[in-house]
Amino acid sequence: MKKISFTNPHRKKHFEFFNGMNHPHFSITTNVEVTDILPHFKNSGIPVHSGLVFLISRAANEVTEFRQRIRGEEVVEHKYVHPSFTVPTTGTDVFSFCTVTYHPEAGIFLKEAAARIDEMKTDPVMEDEPGRDDYLFLSAIPWIRFTAIQHAMHYHPHDSVPRISWGKIFDEGDKKMMPLSVQVHHALMDARHVGAFYENFEKLGAQVGEIFR
Repeated sequence: MKKISFTNPHRKKHFEFFNGMNHPHFSITTNVEVTDILPHFKNSGIPVHSGLVFLISRAANEVTEFRQRIRGEEVVEHKYVHPSFTVPTTGTDVFSFCTVTYHPEAGIFLKEAAARIDEMKTDPVMEDEPGRDDYLFLSAIPWIRFTAIQHAMHYHPHDSVPRISWGKIFDEGDKKMMPLSVQVHHALMDARHVGAFYENFEKLGAQVGEIFR
């Protein structure tokens, strides 16, 4: 982790402008193609949920701004940020959070994810680890082909952890498509950075056979 200082006058002004707002977050939702992803997961025995968590986490980690967080008057940048995602529980009809340490190698990540998901199903948690902000908050909504989403979050002080959600996979001609939503803190990033995340996801989706070997 390192501290970030915005030395460019306009970049500093951009940060101060949006950081001073009561609601400094913006959200973008679009449909992404997953045509090549699903058959590979099925043929390789990879759980769709865990596989998507990995691809989304890797796409986000490859954009510097997705690893930056606001701490009071400071901005820090993590080497990696780690997915904290929703999983079903056995004792109730509401979810548990499940945090898995991010690793850029898919096989290592998936092995830990499997163990953590099983644990959280029977021993659910709702709390984040105190003092940590190196998360990506992820949630799957596989029942709904949504076009927008609004997340619960702390506004005072501002919460700068990105929220990323995906929804029901559907057919569009001969393609498989999936709604994918990103909600981020505007002081840390602009639409071009969210666009880079989507480009990364599409690139990784096209390389799925190479990534999940």
